[in-house]
Amino acid sequence: METEKIIEEFMPLFAPKTVAVIGASTKGTALPNVFIRRIREFGYEGAIYAIHPTATEIDGVPAYKSLADTPEPVDYAFIAIAGAQIAPILGAAKGRLRFAQVISSGFGEVAEGLELQERLVEAARAGGTRLIGPNCLGLYTPRGKVTFTEIGSKETGTVGIVSQSGGLGTDIIRRGFSRGLKFSGLVTVGNCADVTPSELVEFYLADAPTRVIGMYLETARDGRRLFHILRNACASKPVVILKGGRTKQGQTAAASHTGSLAGDERVWLALSRQTGCILVDTLDQFIDVLLAFQTLTPRPRHPLKRVALFGNGGGTSVLATDFYARLGLDVTPFDQGTMDELAGLRLPPGTSITNPVDCPVGTLQQEEGRVAEKILDIMYRSGKPDALVMHLNLSAFAGRSKPEVLDNLVKAALRVQEHYPGQAHFLLVLRSDGEPSLEKRKRDFRAKAVELGVPVYDEMSNAGHALAALQAHENFLHRRAVPTAAAVRT
Repeated sequence: METEKIIEEFMPLFAPKTVAVIGASTKGTALPNVFIRRIREFGYEGAIYAIHPTATEIDGVPAYKSLADTPEPVDYAFIAIAGAQIAPILGAAKGRLRFAQVISSGFGEVAEGLELQERLVEAARAGGTRLIGPNCLGLYTPRGKVTFTEIGSKETGTVGIVSQSGGLGTDIIRRGFSRGLKFSGLVTVGNCADVTPSELVEFYLADAPTRVIGMYLETARDGRRLFHILRNACASKPVVILKGGRTKQGQTAAASHTGSLAGDERVWLALSRQTGCILVDTLDQFIDVLLAFQTLTPRPRHPLKRVALFGNGGGTSVLATDFYARLGLDVTPFDQGTMDELAGLRLPPGTSITNPVDCPVGTLQQEEGRVAEKILDIMYRSGKPDALVMHLNLSAFAGRSKPEVLDNLVKAALRVQEHYPGQAHFLLVLRSDGEPSLEKRKRDFRAKAVELGVPVYDEMSNAGHALAALQAHENFLHRRAVPTAAAVRT
């Protein structure tokens, strides 16, 4: 489908001008009542209509008996009522509803609901309505000021998500928000009875604000179409897939959750190899990798290989070197010239100046933390790694140094990487032990860093997974000589 047609078809979903809510109670306690409150708090400025058999107003919005009675056609309807009542309501819309998202369950995810789901799809299609779900949780679209969650950024970002699980969709928004992710949209699709994940991927590929796409999938009913879309896209935007049901036990769980036939894992591995999409195994990895693609610009002409590590914690550095090597990332010693320059700083005993550069807290306290800027400058200028990971164990500074030392260390890191734009991917790892005051400082550092385009991770392994995904994406583009979306824009 042409880009303009895709945008035209799906924009009423991502930026609806009119919203209908079906299932709101006059007592104000039902889930649709909560949805009305949430989109108001989120800043939705379009018209909201409640559909109710007897009420004339619910929670301050006008109520109508039918979707055919609203003053204007409806772009998006949030529906949470008994399953058997929904098809007649869609049928009565008489072509005045663009998208219906059915939150209700009891459809194709259970054997006795298959026929009900078929009737639901038939009613939607007969009225020209596209159906999302059923058995899902809702839509989160900052550009449209519509959300089903309590917490989430109001700023439109660059990460587009399709999730077959509503609960995981909530986790992605809430955890992603705390990690610095900003979304162009998130749609929970549940049973995928009509609108499929591949259609939404097609939208995100055409959508200018979206730079990276994430999918939680249990199945792809139109798997061949998804394959062709991803293959034709040639990884122009990174696509990260968290696939549920990759084991026999997981397939059984997926069948129970959304009625999905999850398929053979080898198919998904082949899809990854042939299309360049990134497969991940856990929700943490999913968010880690999305964060890397949100903040870092892939460099396909010079794919990532050499990684330099700098921070406090010798054992942490050794473990990270092993872990990164298993991921295909090289943490090899600097050349003699770089080590001579680092030796010229005359750092205290106990400091290692090969690669990793391991500095005890005493070393990092030199010049109240400003010594980090000199070390990083040499690592960038002379060491010339493809990626540089700076890691600070915040707990090790507690009670041993002035508060401004940590501030100066982080500021030095952010300042130096700005001096070498495009030379190396820079990632910051801020390790802590959960102590409340340290966690607060970490949140403050994280917010500043992400604003400057620096992804922040909790552990070295998180940063390693992100770098490995970035490496895989850059290698795929390099082999195919494919320009990235960012390169095309410039």
